[in-house]
Formats: sequence, structure tokens, C-alpha cells
Amino acid sequence: MRVSRWMVGEFFGTFLLVFFGCGSVSVAVTTGAHLGLFEVAVVWGLGIATAIYLTGALSGAHLNPAVTISMAAYAGFPKRRVLPYIGVQLLGAFAAAAVLFFLFGDALRSFEKTQGIVRGQPGSEASAMVFGEYYPNPAGKPLTDEVRQRMGPVPAFFAETIGTAVLLLVIFGVTDPRNKNHPQILTAAVIGLTVTLLIVLLGPLTMASFNPARDLAPRVFSALAGWGRLPFQVNGTGWMTVYLAAPVLGGLLGGATYRLFFRNAYVD
Repeated sequence: MRVSRWMVGEFFGTFLLVFFGCGSVSVAVTTGAHLGLFEVAVVWGLGIATAIYLTGALSGAHLNPAVTISMAAYAGFPKRRVLPYIGVQLLGAFAAAAVLFFLFGDALRSFEKTQGIVRGQPGSEASAMVFGEYYPNPAGKPLTDEVRQRMGPVPAFFAETIGTAVLLLVIFGVTDPRNKNHPQILTAAVIGLTVTLLIVLLGPLTMASFNPARDLAPRVFSALAGWGRLPFQVNGTGWMTVYLAAPVLGGLLGGATYRLFFRNAYVD
């Protein structure tokens, strides 16, 4: 099988995105080395910027099914490549989750033992959160009924939709050559900074995914790595509606906003 340039770009770009991002969550949860949400958010943003700089020339650095679908809907990206792109993104994210599990396996077991967590049992979302995402943000602790009241499924869906819409609006705007203020060589940095800002704002609510591949592939890995059905039960169907459907919808809304209000305005 011939490996295309875009396959290399999407696989390694998504790998780096998850490796740096979920890696920062792993450090925060298992070691406490990161003292706050902002530090985790900065690592996510820098990781995304690095991945874009490395792979943009190979595949356009979508690294996110929501981006790929929006590019197909509004930017002329070939529709025949949508599913292959998404497939490679999922593979890259899964591979990164596997590497992180190998690196942090002992730290995870130590954390669970210290906290009295039994992997795969209720409450083990406290450790599973280093892979998949949950609402509200467990912050390294089991979700109690009281904590769950902070974020219901409808607000969580809305948060992921709006967050992804903002992200795609920025991506379309900063990559449009008709935008006289587009940042050129700093484009990846601006996109990374946008993700950082969104995580700081929405991370406490939904862990701020905005990327179905980033969530689904590590979530599946965690199910295979001992958490069993729990990653797909903690939020009911929220794993699908909040972390898969909402980012896709948000990406389409962000692209539509760009097309309706910004694209022609840049020409004037």
C-alpha cells in the first residue's frame, strides 16, 4: 500500500495533537505537576500549533473530523477524501493514546491505588479522563450527583457546538488570503492560541474537545485498556451527542458564519 503525503500529515499531526494534549492531562491528573487549567490549555495550544507547522504542507493539517467536514462543505475539499481523512485521524489519535498509556501506565495505577479507584467501576472516570472526555470535567475525581448538576447534557452540547464554531470561524478567517490581516507564518500559532482560550473558558464544563477524533479514539482505547463500558456510560449517550455530533454541527456553523459574514467582506 502506497502511503500518501496526506496520510503522513494527518496521522502524525493528529498523533502529536493527542500526544501533547492528552499527555498534559495525564501529567496533571497522575502527578499534579500542572497546577491549573491554564497550564494544560497552553500545552494543548502549543501542541496543536506544532502539529500544524509540521504537517500543514502535507495534508492541510485538518487533524479533526469537524475541520475536514467543514472544509468539504465550504472550502472545496474533495468529498471523496472526507472519510479517508477521518479514518487516518482516528488512527493517529488511537496510536497516541496507546503510547501515553505505556508511558503513564504505572502513574495511572499508582493514582488509582492512592485514590481507591477500581478501574472500570463507577468513579474510575477520574482516571479515564486522561483519554476520553466527560462533563462536567471530573478534574481527577469521581463524578458525584452534586458535581453532575453543574453541567447537564443540553448545556454541554451547546458548549461543544459553540466552541467548535468559534474555532472553525477562526480557522477559515486566518487562512483566507483575502483577509489582509491574516497572520501568515503565525497562522498555526493563532489557531493554537484560540484552542488555548477555548479550553480555559469551556474546559471546566466539558473538558473542551471540539474534535471527534481526539475524543473517540482515546475513549475506545481506554475501554480496551481496562475501563470497559464505563467510558460510554458515564454521560449516557453524551459521548456521541456532545463529543461527536456537537463538534461536527459546530464546525458547520462556524464555516457558515465565515461564508455568510466574512468571506465577501474581506474583498471590499
